[in-house]
Amino acid sequence: MKFVIATSFSKAEHLSPIAVAADEAGYDMLAFSDHVVHPETIDAPYPYTEDGERRWEAFTDWPDPWVTIGYLAGQTKRIRFTTNVFVLAMRNPFIAAKMIGTAAVLSNDRITLTLGVGWSDTEFRLLGQEFKRRGRRTDEMIEILRTVWTGEMVEHHGEFYDFDRLEMNPAPKERIPIWVGGFSDPALRRAARQDGWLSDLQTTEHIAECIGKVRQFRAEQGREDARLEVMATASDAYDVDGYRRLEDLGVTHIMTMPWMLYGGPTEDVDQKVEGLKRFAEDVIHKMV
Repeated sequence: MKFVIATSFSKAEHLSPIAVAADEAGYDMLAFSDHVVHPETIDAPYPYTEDGERRWEAFTDWPDPWVTIGYLAGQTKRIRFTTNVFVLAMRNPFIAAKMIGTAAVLSNDRITLTLGVGWSDTEFRLLGQEFKRRGRRTDEMIEILRTVWTGEMVEHHGEFYDFDRLEMNPAPKERIPIWVGGFSDPALRRAARQDGWLSDLQTTEHIAECIGKVRQFRAEQGREDARLEVMATASDAYDVDGYRRLEDLGVTHIMTMPWMLYGGPTEDVDQKVEGLKRFAEDVIHKMV
């Protein structure tokens, strides 16, 4: 079992000390969320809460994940970086491929791309991208990322994107894993086609159901023997026993805000660092 720190809701200036401490304490990854803007009002209910309201308040810091990853990669030695989640379809595929590929190169291939299709039409409109067919565009964009990340002269002729031979360098030396977030059937099918799945804040039982569906979809695709990575946040597991149950179900990575277990939300970065160190002693070192 590996452990990932969710950096959501943290102030931008907290990320450097958190990253350095996590690197030293034995965490596997840091995860960065993706919000370009915060509209004062939303055009659709937020899909991951019962009341449809967002989990954060206005004026919360949401630094760009790829700028942040590039910055923190230079301050750390071994910890990996991922996104929670990157809304690929809000971007131009070439700009996304360049950002992600450059981050992979400069971090010595310490990148996992975790993506979703988004939920807010407002952000898509502001970024000049179509919302309605975002799932199908995401699938084609993944093909484009994989193609241009080879660093070779390539071309693509698809439903949404069409280009003649070109190359993009520097190219990642290693294959960038792609994980998919969400628990709808389309999201789970997309995860089955890729390298891994990301849960939301769900019960152990719900996580198990989703893993079962991903495995079922993989079997339908003839990929039942391919390794499946699962990054989960369980609403009912907070200790070694709970995490071991998740591991038995197929969870490979636990995503957590460890300081929340030692006093709850805090704006004190020293308390966050102390909390992640305590969690490493109380949980991570006992899971080895």
